Amino acid sequence: MKEISLHLLDIVQNSVTAGAAHVDISFDLKADGTLFMQVKDDGKGMSPELLERVRSPFVTTRTTRKVGLGIPLLMQNAMQSGGDVQISSEVGKGTVIVARFITSSIDCLPLGDLASTMATIIMGSPDHPEFSLRCTGPGGEMYFTTEEIRPVLEGVSLSEPDVVSWIQASLHEEIEPILGGISK
Repeated sequence: MKEISLHLLDIVQNSVTAGAAHVDISFDLKADGTLFMQVKDDGKGMSPELLERVRSPFVTTRTTRKVGLGIPLLMQNAMQSGGDVQISSEVGKGTVIVARFITSSIDCLPLGDLASTMATIIMGSPDHPEFSLRCTGPGGEMYFTTEEIRPVLEGVSLSEPDVVSWIQASLHEEIEPILGGISK
């Protein structure tokens, strides 16, 4: 994967597949250039055995293929930047994945277009789960959640093109001052 936001897309898809009702995403850019990406869900979680093996590319819960590269590639890209990935999970309670990237490293992937990635995530699962995004950094803080915009839309689907465009534009406007320096 060429961007951190594409890793986010993959990890969130795992949360959706795990039956999560809520997927909470956060990006925290520290003053020293360390970027933390966290995805927390309340899906079915992983057994201790699966959690132990999930770092291997030859482990997947999918039945359509025998290889699962999402987490191993995320780990590789985080480690190449000098960072790491921590995973915790409990059956019936959910999973938390925290990736740490050192953005000053020449080997750190760019963040990519986080606003478009979030719009794609929401458009791909417009009815459930609920998604939230929090970004913090030296440039400020922003928070977005689908739970707050659903009542305003009065039944209009989050997958409607005008709604997707509005979400994307709004997120871009809010994210850019906070994380903009690492997006390209």
